[in-house]
Amino acid sequence: MPTVSIIYFSGTGHTTKLAEAVAKGAASVAGVKANLIAISGDDIVKGRYQNDAVFTQLDASDAVIFGSPTYMGGPAAQFKAFADATGAKWYAGAWRDKIAAGFTVSSGPSGDKLSTLHYFFTLAMQLGMIWIGLPELPMNDRGINRLSSYSGVMAQAGQEPVDIAPNAADKLTGELLGRRVGEYAVKLKK
Repeated sequence: MPTVSIIYFSGTGHTTKLAEAVAKGAASVAGVKANLIAISGDDIVKGRYQNDAVFTQLDASDAVIFGSPTYMGGPAAQFKAFADATGAKWYAGAWRDKIAAGFTVSSGPSGDKLSTLHYFFTLAMQLGMIWIGLPELPMNDRGINRLSSYSGVMAQAGQEPVDIAPNAADKLTGELLGRRVGEYAVKLKK
């Protein structure tokens, strides 16, 4: 059974809501197991991310989807601490040929979210992973990919009502990315 793991940091809960949508999409593919893994500040000790159980889960996954809010033009420091801790995986080639994708949230329609997605892409390329983007055309009647990103999912959290942000269209876009990653995980498992 292919496993898709979604590893993310969420500062205010908005990224968690998008991560849940991505996981829902991955789990909608027959035979795919989706894992949600939240990066906790408790796992960062003296500035270094340390959680062997999480790395064991990710090692066993066929796909890893990265998620973080965009803070000051890039991923949150907590995500970056996790990413820095993947150095041993890079050195060992442990994640080579795993599928990768990414998503991010910020309050503005742009908010330099592309920088965060490019960070995830570069991380995945250094780890030897296979990047899956988002082929959905914007400007459709369902609001899918309304922020016009093909590198991954961009969502907006600064809209009203704040307690449900990101909106339904952004969550649906996340589901579609999760489903696409799940479908490719099944293809690669054959």
